[in-house]
Amino acid sequence: MKLLLVDDHAIVRSGLRRLLAPLPDTTIAEAATGRDALTRYREDRPDIVLLDLNLPGVGGLELLQRLLIEDPTARVLVFSMHAEALYASRALAAGAKGYMSKNADPDELLAAIRRLAEGGRYVENEIAQELAVHGMPASHPAQRLTERDLEILRLLGEGRALAEIASELGVGYKTIANTCTAIKAKLGVARTADLIRLSIEMGVS
Repeated sequence: MKLLLVDDHAIVRSGLRRLLAPLPDTTIAEAATGRDALTRYREDRPDIVLLDLNLPGVGGLELLQRLLIEDPTARVLVFSMHAEALYASRALAAGAKGYMSKNADPDELLAAIRRLAEGGRYVENEIAQELAVHGMPASHPAQRLTERDLEILRLLGEGRALAEIASELGVGYKTIANTCTAIKAKLGVARTADLIRLSIEMGVS
């Protein structure tokens, strides 16, 4: 089995490599960016891709879509810091075969990889339960949000001011203000206070 680990943090890739090393007949490749991941995928044609959503440059969901254009049979297991059902719903709708958070038990991650290797799908148990109870249909306005939109929503939910968010994300205040205006339009609300409330309700914060 060929695995491709896509994560911009070397320490995460190292930890995953140690965890996955005991799997029999397995080779492991790594990529730190979306561009590198596409190159490695074309070269190695891995059986499974473990994909982080928060990547520099080409984001995780965009990379997922590019991989599926490159190879519609690609088996991608999203492995993300986000344990909220919203992120899982978006990833699965985009074509991922599974979703695991970085809070998951290592044994469950191994089980997910085995399931995908057998041609199945796997969603982390706690997230799957939340999806079953609070499932988010494709028509939900939150599905139209970009990864940057979700990051801004998360920071708003943590009580950050727009100037703080701009500083943290390395962009201008006007860019954040304009993005917030666009998010309000997508979600059908008028005030920043409504964005904060929705951030908490959707489990983004």
